[in-house]
Amino acid sequence: MAHSRFEAIGAYLPVHVLTTEDLIGQLAQKPSFDFAAVTGVQERRVRDKSEGNYEDSFALAMKAARDCLSRSRYDADELDVVISVSITRSKERTKTYFEPSFASAIAKELGARRAIHFDLSNACAGMLTGTYLLDRMIRAGTVRNGMVVSGEAITPIAETAVQELAGGYDPQFASLSVGDSGCALVIDRSEDEGDRINYIELMTASEYADACLGMPSDKTAGVALYTDNRRMHNEDRFKLWTDTQRNHLAREGRTFADEEFDYIIHHQFGASAVTFMNALGEREFGTPMPEALNVVEKYGNTSTTSHFVVLHDQLRQSNIPAGSKILMVPAASGIVTGFLSATVSSLEA
Repeated sequence: MAHSRFEAIGAYLPVHVLTTEDLIGQLAQKPSFDFAAVTGVQERRVRDKSEGNYEDSFALAMKAARDCLSRSRYDADELDVVISVSITRSKERTKTYFEPSFASAIAKELGARRAIHFDLSNACAGMLTGTYLLDRMIRAGTVRNGMVVSGEAITPIAETAVQELAGGYDPQFASLSVGDSGCALVIDRSEDEGDRINYIELMTASEYADACLGMPSDKTAGVALYTDNRRMHNEDRFKLWTDTQRNHLAREGRTFADEEFDYIIHHQFGASAVTFMNALGEREFGTPMPEALNVVEKYGNTSTTSHFVVLHDQLRQSNIPAGSKILMVPAASGIVTGFLSATVSSLEA
């Protein structure tokens, strides 16, 4: 059976650093809890908004895509597919684009002239969803390779929250944890079982949906994200991951312990939530969880790029030896959950 692999990875994190202390200091009324302690977010990156170097979603995506191609064996004109998965789709500074697609604009700018291209949106599971589709296309023999790319200029929701939070519980608190970023992957066919995406499965359970993105209106200062944080630690929603992965492995005659994962990467939506998910996983699978890789303290929640910003960061620091087996677990609004198992040997950052 054919498999795919992560052939190259690229990322772009804006230079400007905004600390949580400075962000909370902008609030008219401080929260009744220690936001940095609860979320684990100490700082995040914020895009450049200067006149000559404005970083919108498109600019962030392009910088990540070029970084990715600089390590790939493929040139842009050799890509068969370009999939853009951004939640935010700002281009030409603040214009939001749905048509023509972001993917078509990225492919054109890169010089991927022969690539088919399309956008998809699946909340913070965007890059994993793009990976899922491209993996299936490669396994089916439809394409040889492709790029999944995202640029997230998402801190405008934090700017709105700063203006609108009025003390007490507020559904915009999660907006204060986000950071801007870009990330890109080139995926191609695996020729080595020690360097491949072993499996990836996703599922949606809409009954646990807990967030929505609101566009500007006369009642809000700008684009906003509303999240029911009180449901964040709902066991049932997170057991969707453990139940579905256990069932998947059982059909193959394996257990979670048999997988011998070296590392686990959760969506970076808060340090306490990641700790909760690992404890739940250990209980449900009946075995210790692998070492968790996290960057939430320095980048915050980067939405669609989250898992791969972690992977890029840890590869760059040489913290992931060749041949490591990694589990990625999404937790996106919708709610989208699932799992990706990959063994990485040739990937560099």
